[in-house]
Amino acid sequence: MTVLRCFLCLLLLVALPADGRGEPRALTVFAAASLKESLDAAAEDWTRLSGQPVVVSFAASSALARQIEQGAPADVFISADAEWMDYLQRRQQIDPSTRFDLAANRLVLIAPATSSLAAVALTDREAVLRALGDGRLAVAETASVPAGRYARQSLETLGLWEALEPRLAQGENVRAAMAFVARGEAPIGIVYATDAQAEKGVRAIARFPADGHGRIIYPAARVARSDADHARGFLGYLRGDRAAEILRKAGFSPP
Repeated sequence: MTVLRCFLCLLLLVALPADGRGEPRALTVFAAASLKESLDAAAEDWTRLSGQPVVVSFAASSALARQIEQGAPADVFISADAEWMDYLQRRQQIDPSTRFDLAANRLVLIAPATSSLAAVALTDREAVLRALGDGRLAVAETASVPAGRYARQSLETLGLWEALEPRLAQGENVRAAMAFVARGEAPIGIVYATDAQAEKGVRAIARFPADGHGRIIYPAARVARSDADHARGFLGYLRGDRAAEILRKAGFSPP
């Protein structure tokens, strides 16, 4: 670590709000479930650098946004799409001056790691139906959860929605949908590429065209009622090279 970096870390430690014992107060982050491994690693790295503990709550972006709207004590929100961040911004629940795009992702079709399924051509309707067999297609909830909405958009673009909509197994978030496939409860599912990379129990068998759904982007921002000084350091860290490298290793791409 360079002398300059040590000096900057010292400044951050001095600036961080403290609890009654003089220790840096923990930061609470609400984040999309698909960020689990990478954000846990980033939070641990930030705590090492700054001394500030970070507590991360992972769930569907839709559920987290509604909790923030209802007054949940979060300091930072990271969504899996722009829509739920926009939802909070319209309601003055985030500080728009702190908002930025953290990372981007892709959508893939997965099967259990032990499945005999080979690569599936998503433009071949019969091939997709054969891969599904008598089972159900695992997806995140399609009405509000970002991964589910992206999945629906993709299936509509490919002309598959009408045939597959009655055969969906919808999870409360993308990790729940992936668990259906990892446990063998669904023969195929739609998740983010980073989810498939993180879970040894599944493997990707097709990649959805990026132009078939909305851009998969992860915006981050400070929750408006949180103290600005309390969240500033971690948000700055997320915009830096160390966090970018953690996200890159997890399979995310730059925004």
